[in-house]
Amino acid sequence: MQHDAHAEHAHHGHGHGHGHDHGGHHEAHGTGKTSWRMAALATLHCLTGCAIGEILGMVIGTALGWSNLQTMILAIILAFFFGYALTLRGILAAGVDFRTAFRVALAADTLSIAVMELIDNGVIALWPGAMDAHLSDPMFWWILAIALAAAFVVTTPVNKWLIGRGKGHAVVHQYHH
Repeated sequence: MQHDAHAEHAHHGHGHGHGHDHGGHHEAHGTGKTSWRMAALATLHCLTGCAIGEILGMVIGTALGWSNLQTMILAIILAFFFGYALTLRGILAAGVDFRTAFRVALAADTLSIAVMELIDNGVIALWPGAMDAHLSDPMFWWILAIALAAAFVVTTPVNKWLIGRGKGHAVVHQYHH
């Protein structure tokens, strides 16, 4: 997928100022029990930021005629940027200063975004013909959907593990409650 497949990284928009009910979030503090629902919601929020960055990176790289590698690098950078930005938005809305919010976003999202990007880009890079598919090619979009779904499936248990240890999105939640 001519770096167009990298749009799937919506994995990192964790700004929890969006009004979603994160049922069971208190479970992450003290009992060690974290709901799969909470982990899935955190992963979906993160996936949103990643997907925005990935798609934008692929569109820009394709429009500029960049190589697959250059486009993929841009898409990954933008996936991290938008993933962190969505989390920052929620933390800043809670009245936290930028420096603290930035540190929280880095701590909360880095592993989750990295896993999501690794799986997403790995699927695209290894799928025969995917790196050469263009945005106008239906193959680009269905492979992107498969890659994002795979990234979600692999990253959700990672987020569950992090939240259960008071890390990841559990850190973000303390600024919302």
